[in-house]
Amino acid sequence: MSCPICDKPTVTAYRPFCSKRCADVDLSKWLSGSYALPSQDPDDIEEALDAVLNLDEGRDKPH
Repeated sequence: MSCPICDKPTVTAYRPFCSKRCADVDLSKWLSGSYALPSQDPDDIEEALDAVLNLDEGRDKPH
């Protein structure tokens, strides 16, 4: 099995990766949304837009 990030052989301690660096690169991709699949469903798009707008409104209000 090879590392999905750099194709080097995997290391048991970091499997399926070859190193902590590649594991961190993968985690960063998950956290940034790089692995997200775009939806073609208009309802999903509307819900996502509403969620973003609601978050932005909450930030503008003083606590």
